[in-house]
Amino acid sequence: MRVLVTGANGYVGGRLVPQLLDRGHTVRCMVRDPSRLQGRAWVGQVEIVRGDVLDAPSLVAALAGIEVAYYLVHSLGAGADFHDRDLRAARAFGEAAKAAGVARLIYLGGLGESSADLSEHLRSRHDTGAALGEAGVPVTEFRAAVIVGSGSVSFEMIRYLTERVPVMVCPNWVSTRIQPIAIRDVLTYLVEALDTPASTGQVVEIGGSDVLTYGEMMTGYARLRGLKRWMLPVPFLTPRLSSYWVHLVTPIPAAIARPLIEGLRNEVIVRDPRARQWFPTIEPVGYLEAVRRALASFDGDSVETSWSDALTSSHLTLDPVVLTTQDGLLLERRQITVKAPPQRVFDVFSALGGATGWLRMNWAWQLRGLIDRLSGGVGMRRGRRDPRHVRVGDAVDFWRVEAVEPGRLMRLRAEMKVPGRAWLEFQVRPLDDGTSLVVQTAYFAPRGLFGLMYWYALYPIHGLIFGGMVREIGRRAEAAPAI
Repeated sequence: MRVLVTGANGYVGGRLVPQLLDRGHTVRCMVRDPSRLQGRAWVGQVEIVRGDVLDAPSLVAALAGIEVAYYLVHSLGAGADFHDRDLRAARAFGEAAKAAGVARLIYLGGLGESSADLSEHLRSRHDTGAALGEAGVPVTEFRAAVIVGSGSVSFEMIRYLTERVPVMVCPNWVSTRIQPIAIRDVLTYLVEALDTPASTGQVVEIGGSDVLTYGEMMTGYARLRGLKRWMLPVPFLTPRLSSYWVHLVTPIPAAIARPLIEGLRNEVIVRDPRARQWFPTIEPVGYLEAVRRALASFDGDSVETSWSDALTSSHLTLDPVVLTTQDGLLLERRQITVKAPPQRVFDVFSALGGATGWLRMNWAWQLRGLIDRLSGGVGMRRGRRDPRHVRVGDAVDFWRVEAVEPGRLMRLRAEMKVPGRAWLEFQVRPLDDGTSLVVQTAYFAPRGLFGLMYWYALYPIHGLIFGGMVREIGRRAEAAPAI
């Protein structure tokens, strides 16, 4: 089919596109800023159009020739009027789809009983589904609760609160029942809907195999991470106060956290079992398995290149230093422009470690290796297999080579003892003026509050070591003789 995916640079849309391509569908992506798709492995396999659901003229080109359109946008972070914006956008999109002859719309909304006193966020999700269909195009409306996966805002809120707060002062909503669902299962439903005509024009409630409370979700996450967490319920924390707390201890801004938290008073569980009838081959996993899958994206033995690529594309700026947080990872990125070809730069950073050392404050690296060795770690004794060449699996001092793309990239995974998981990545890219952009990124997935404190305590020394190292890489590449 010819399929349009709106919000292709979002959490669900960005994961849906490759699934559709794998099924042989022709995919067009509509985004407000096409540059935000840079770095995606599938970007060369899709058609990209610039469009905005609130800009009716831009929808004409986006929907031309499309058979089925996925509607995966919302205005949650746009301010207090997000409900009205969502309705206006949905109506405009539905009308444009009708005019373009689109046969069907597929929309991902939220669970919750329509007859209940729903929060504004959940009410908006339901009303948006209804508004999409007002023009007459049949809508398949999937309704889900918390989507469990690295990058999902609701799951990230649970992740950060559990990781960073040993004793959680919790309001009454921690006892609200919920039926979370793994992102992989959500994507399967969305893709299978194309071949499930019975779901056309229907509301499809989907959830994982477990019904549990928000408190149980946090304590279950803590158990999988080997963390001890205590819940202290209190009756006086309002959604506004809770949102400020989330804003303080997580990367999620209060403007997004507050409507999400207000929705936590509503039970969001599957009450209509027809999804089992329409999609009999889909067996959703339970919450703990969904969390294991989310955490596996940072597993040192099976790390996917996708998280690194996605973080690079979403945060790449011209700033020389970027410090940020995304998907449970803390990032420290430094970049410079070098008057040397990419291969010469790659030859410099791929020779780091061993006898070459680390180019900046090498004594500090040796001291870190000694501390690691005394604490039972691998230390710096391993050196390198080859002084100039690297391959995946090589040991480089207390790092392990995890990815190599000759002339472009080297990523190292830390094997020293740290309260979390750490990576150090070097990239080089050619620029139009004949120079090269060198990007050096430290990634850290902290384990608990101590891991977070460890990372921030190292900020000052990182500024000296990593800043000096990337500059020295550039200097050596410029000074190396041309071959």
